[in-house]
Amino acid sequence: MTSTGPYGNAEGPPTDSAAQSDSAAAVLSLDGRVRALNERMAAALGVRVHESEGRLFGDLMASDFQRTTAEFLVHAARESSDPSTMRVLEFPGAHGTPLACLVEATRITPPGQEAFVQVREVDLHGRLGMMLVAFRLVAKLADVALWVYADKERRLEWLGGSFTLTALAPAAEFSLKEILRRIHPEDIAAVRAVIRSSEGQSDWTPFRFLTDRDAWHQLAVQTHRARLGLDGPERLVGVVRDDTERIARQKSLMDQLRIERERGEQIAEISSALIGATTEGELRQVVLDRVAAAFGGTGTLLAFTDHDRLRVSSGPGIDPRLAAAMDGMPLNAERPLTYAIRTGEPQFIADRAEYAVRWPRAQEILTLTDAAAYSMIPFGIGGRPLGGWVVAYKNEHRPSSDERALIRTLGQLTGQALERLKLQQARIELAAALQRNMLPPPLDVIPGLQVAARYQPARHGLDIGGDWYDAFPLPDGTVALVIGDAEGHDVDAAAFMGQVRSAIRAFASHEPAPGTVLSRTNELLLAMGAPTFASCTILRFDPRDATVTGACAGHVPLLWTRADGSHGDFEIHGGPVLGVLHGAHYPDETFSLERDTTLLLVTDGVLEGPDRSLDDGLEMAAALAAQAQREGLDPERTADRVLGAAISIGHVDDAAVLVARRSPAAVS
Repeated sequence: MTSTGPYGNAEGPPTDSAAQSDSAAAVLSLDGRVRALNERMAAALGVRVHESEGRLFGDLMASDFQRTTAEFLVHAARESSDPSTMRVLEFPGAHGTPLACLVEATRITPPGQEAFVQVREVDLHGRLGMMLVAFRLVAKLADVALWVYADKERRLEWLGGSFTLTALAPAAEFSLKEILRRIHPEDIAAVRAVIRSSEGQSDWTPFRFLTDRDAWHQLAVQTHRARLGLDGPERLVGVVRDDTERIARQKSLMDQLRIERERGEQIAEISSALIGATTEGELRQVVLDRVAAAFGGTGTLLAFTDHDRLRVSSGPGIDPRLAAAMDGMPLNAERPLTYAIRTGEPQFIADRAEYAVRWPRAQEILTLTDAAAYSMIPFGIGGRPLGGWVVAYKNEHRPSSDERALIRTLGQLTGQALERLKLQQARIELAAALQRNMLPPPLDVIPGLQVAARYQPARHGLDIGGDWYDAFPLPDGTVALVIGDAEGHDVDAAAFMGQVRSAIRAFASHEPAPGTVLSRTNELLLAMGAPTFASCTILRFDPRDATVTGACAGHVPLLWTRADGSHGDFEIHGGPVLGVLHGAHYPDETFSLERDTTLLLVTDGVLEGPDRSLDDGLEMAAALAAQAQREGLDPERTADRVLGAAISIGHVDDAAVLVARRSPAAVS
């Protein structure tokens, strides 16, 4: 189109220049308001001519993006040193399909008149590719490819863009059938739906595309349907991006995230197992069975320090010859593991070559293992070395800073757990010694009686408790049998039990009446300000007439059995538990012990359980003892049977059993 006058197409005012143009044209004021437009431009904008006058040209566009583009076009024509500017504008159109047109905006300043901007459609004479030149450049910069699809011809023209994507295209122009042949069968339906859609613009649709090199690429397509020029054909314009590398990176990151999550879960499980280990053996199994797997290793070797030497054990994946060679090794040996344990500095050795360079005097280690890399982690407490472990790797391994921090943390947890176990073992040994001193020595032969006793501490805490038994001869020829239960299951309970037991022995040697012994013991405990209390039963057996005198301080009933299998319980009506009430009275009761009759003195830990009441426990214990006596079992095995039954039902309290059976030789 050629300008023949100062108004761009003919001599005359600007409104005439728009009306007389054969192309879509509009005349705008310098601020972008419509002064005039012709019918062709009105059709492109989808408005009536008289409705547009005075409105901003940008407000007639269909979208915010196109509005901005129109405003920029006018601004460039008004402000640029070059009075003409071209842009592709997308007009709303009259029938719902957008119109994409190449538009030129020209600033015109007639002599003696106000300047204006003329906007007109550029006639491409059917060369649609010229309209998309700018889009090709943008596509190339955005690393996407551009194409146009003709619905009637069912052919796609590849317009270029990204070099990588252009290389994927089989040709510059090809049929839809040829394209679909290269798309993964599972994605064909989605691509067909995008191509057949009548919507103006689609969302990004992913699909897999097979290249000439038989490699699948992860692509994504977005389309935009428009008429190219006012008189041009309707086309589907599309862009394609290659997401292959992005998806691969994303998959790699997700895999790494999964690995880190799994490792985190493994570390949490290992930490929990280390904290929960109750023996050195359990601690050893946690390290040998789990640590290597958590860090991608093939096996773990564990060493504890013992009198400045290594005590070594190994798990699967470690050559036993290596463990044997390191077992008993002095802590001052020049080896990487001993160095790590001595100094507290972990040793990370990436491959065998690095090992050979750093430890030239320890080459024999390499002959005992096929491992290529090692992580050697020490553990200790307060600068005191307790040991270390070695994780071996089949291939070269260079741990990240995060991995090094994690494996060091596990080493610290191992040291803390081992120190806790050592302290626990010391407490157990102390408790065992205390228990041995608190309980009486093996029972002596007692005239007229066969006596046996058993004790089992509570299942929680230390191997010690407050239950006790005692049996000892008295100066007057009688025999004292005692059973008791001090509150608690710890060292304090055992100490209190020892005080009660000693007091009873002392008072019983000078006082014949069991009730008086309990009264004096009670007053002594109160005078001492004892922080707890105890139940107790005392029996005084006289072998000369087979009489038994007893007193009870809040303890459970006695049990009796006979050789014929009969059995029952006998409750001595006594007083309150010891250490609670001043002036408490404990009456004596006397009864005869018939020949071949067995008495059982027990604590409530023998009788009660998680699902068993005291009455049920009394019946069960008496029945077990009666059955044992009927089977001819002696008091030792009878005591074993009664206590074993208590353990089998899950008793949680201390338990003590004292069995006394009248000897056949005793007098009637």
